[in-house]
Amino acid sequence: MQEFLTAALSFPAMLFSAALVVVIAFWLLVLAGAADHHTFDADLDTDLAGIGGVPVTVSVSMMVAVGWFTALTGSVLLHRSDATGTVRAALAAGILAVALLAAWAVVRLLVRHFRRFFADEPPPSRQDFLGRVCTIRTGSVGTDFGQAEVAAADGSTAIVQVRQLTPADTAFTAFTAGSSGLLYAYDEAGEFFWVSPYDRALDPGPPPAPERPQRRTPPGRRTA
Repeated sequence: MQEFLTAALSFPAMLFSAALVVVIAFWLLVLAGAADHHTFDADLDTDLAGIGGVPVTVSVSMMVAVGWFTALTGSVLLHRSDATGTVRAALAAGILAVALLAAWAVVRLLVRHFRRFFADEPPPSRQDFLGRVCTIRTGSVGTDFGQAEVAAADGSTAIVQVRQLTPADTAFTAFTAGSSGLLYAYDEAGEFFWVSPYDRALDPGPPPAPERPQRRTPPGRRTA
C-alpha cells in the first residue's frame, strides 16, 4: 500500500492522479443530477485528435484513466530501479510521454467501436423555441420586461425572457400571469423572445390520422 501511494503521488503519476480526482468528482455530480455529461461538447473539438463522435467528458475521462494506470505502472517500476539523478528524471519524462501516447491510442481505438452508440444530435438552441406556445409567468409583459415558461421538444421546460410590442390601436391584448403566448421571433442582442397573444381555443390541434382503407371481399367469396 505504501508503495502504491508513493508511486501515485510522485511524478509523473501525480499529474494523472489529480486529473482522476477531478474526473471522479465530475461523474459524481452527473449521477447526482448537478451536471450534464454534454457540458463541454461545445467548448472542445476532439475530432482533430481522432477521438470525436462521443461526448468530450467520456473521451477525456477514458484518457485520464488509461494515462493514470500507465503512469502508475511506470512509476512503480521506476521506484524499484536504482536510477538516480538525471537518468531518473529522463525516465520519468519518458514515462509521462508513454502514458500520454498510450492514453490517446487506447481511447482512439475504443471510440471507433463505441461511436455508433452516441447519436449525432445538434446541441440545443434557443431557436428551437420559436413557434412554440408559452405560458406567461409575470404579471405583465411589455417592451422591457417579461418572463414565460416554454416546453422543449424533449418535454423539459425553461424560463425565457419575453417582450411584447405595444400597438397604438385599441385591440391591444395585455398579458397577465397564466396567459398563453406564441414565441415568433428572437432578439440576439437583447437575448429575449418576441411574444404575441395566443388563444388555445383556436388551436385546431394535430391533423387527424388518415383512415385505413377497408379490404373489399371479391364477389362470390365468403369470409369466415
